[in-house]
Amino acid sequence: MKRLLLFLILTWGIGGLRAQEPAGPATGDNAEATAEAAAIDSMTVDTPAAASERETETPDQLWDRANTAYVNGDYHTATEIYEAILAQGLSSMKLYYNLGNSCFKEGRLGEAILNYHRALRLAPGNDDIRYNLEVAEARTKDNIEEIPEFFLTGWLRGVRHAMSCTVWSLFSLVALVCALALFLLYLLARRLSLRKTGFYGTLAAAVLFMLTTWFAMGQRREMLDRSQAVVMSLSTAVKSSPDKASTDLFVLHEGTLVEIVGRLDGWCEITIADGKKGWLEEKTIETI
Repeated sequence: MKRLLLFLILTWGIGGLRAQEPAGPATGDNAEATAEAAAIDSMTVDTPAAASERETETPDQLWDRANTAYVNGDYHTATEIYEAILAQGLSSMKLYYNLGNSCFKEGRLGEAILNYHRALRLAPGNDDIRYNLEVAEARTKDNIEEIPEFFLTGWLRGVRHAMSCTVWSLFSLVALVCALALFLLYLLARRLSLRKTGFYGTLAAAVLFMLTTWFAMGQRREMLDRSQAVVMSLSTAVKSSPDKASTDLFVLHEGTLVEIVGRLDGWCEITIADGKKGWLEEKTIETI
């Protein structure tokens, strides 16, 4: 009787331990069923209770839920949660980038391009953002040829976009410190070779300081610029004047980048890359 009781206890214990072991990755038909179940579970209706729950969650919790929804293919939920984080007054390059990706997966081309541009302003040297932006812009309907610019202007812009405003500011500060140190060397050194090193080094560091400061100011000015916008409507007519009854000049489609040069009573005067001008209703575009 004792042996039988001992056997039953051991058998129950082994069974309990096996039940507590973590499940391995699903394979074959089980994997498809698991993925399908996860997708169905994640595609929930955004009820008022769910919205209220989001308001009580921390940004980190929302971030994790949004990334999980994106991985599960529930791009609509991911987009809503990323936007909920933005609604809390928080923003970052990764947030705009992920929001752009989820919008692109949903087919919301204008919003994807808008958020890629916002991410690129915070991290102008990021190749992933730039590549995804190019892919998204390739799907826009408007094929606009840009006006050629002087090669040196484009080259300097490319150098400036290699790093963010913060990084350029740090380089500028380092260059200033080096310039001051070399100038002290020029003043205090007794040997002629050291004085020459200090003099020419001060000149070089001063030039580097002015250049990096200029780049930092340019990046900051671009970050705060409110003149660039993206067309959000599927299609909209550009008018000859700020009036719905005015003549249609040409049509722009979702995702096209425009430059705002003036505003008047809910209308924006815009230019596009090929130099054409006209007026658009402010509600059809979104500033970057």
